[in-house]
Amino acid sequence: MPREKFKTLTQQMYYILLCLGEECCGIDIMDKAAALTGGAVRVGSGTLYHLLDQFLAAGLIRETRAEGRRRSYILTPEGRALLEQEYRRILAQAEDYRRVFGKE
Repeated sequence: MPREKFKTLTQQMYYILLCLGEECCGIDIMDKAAALTGGAVRVGSGTLYHLLDQFLAAGLIRETRAEGRRRSYILTPEGRALLEQEYRRILAQAEDYRRVFGKE
């Protein structure tokens, strides 16, 4: 059974949306995601622009400006809500781990 679109986010999806808490263009998103994660999460241009198109179509982000081929985006309230939902899901997983393994 295929995964429901945007029910859970991949790391790349999460960090793209996280970067779009403020207006960014594609290259800025790629740089910020790598910087935020110490290089652990890298978003390639093909993945980035495919996901940006999907996020736009779903109303999770909006285009804020276009200068030639350079486009900038920002989260919509729906995108922020999805990011918050994913954050809470990740926190719940961490809490489950602590409960099972007794970590504080």
